[in-house]
Amino acid sequence: MKIKQVMSTKAIVVVFFGLGFLFLTETIMSLYGMEVNSGAIVAGRLLGGMYTLIALLLWLCRNTQEASTKKAFAIAVTIGDAIGTVVSLLATQSGAMNSMGWSAVGIYLIFTLGFGYFILKPEEA
Repeated sequence: MKIKQVMSTKAIVVVFFGLGFLFLTETIMSLYGMEVNSGAIVAGRLLGGMYTLIALLLWLCRNTQEASTKKAFAIAVTIGDAIGTVVSLLATQSGAMNSMGWSAVGIYLIFTLGFGYFILKPEEA
């Protein structure tokens, strides 16, 4: 597998979450069993904006031929998704998110491993 494919896949996944958190904030948060209040809605919309930013960066840079750029993306996304894995895991285990939180843990973990592969095998990128 090429890093372009992983970047494209993540871009597609996160654009859906980004738009969901931007425009259907309360619905998405309710699906995950999260408390919905005005502060959470603002934080959810900011998260949606960040997801959309990540999706655009991944999509627009997926065709780069520059090895250093590919590696930089792999490192940044691996670290960010590893943090997302831990935060989602802790939130699910503590009850801050319901059992849907396990889907967030899984998605973050898959992309952590997917991009992490390209850190360990940069010649494959």
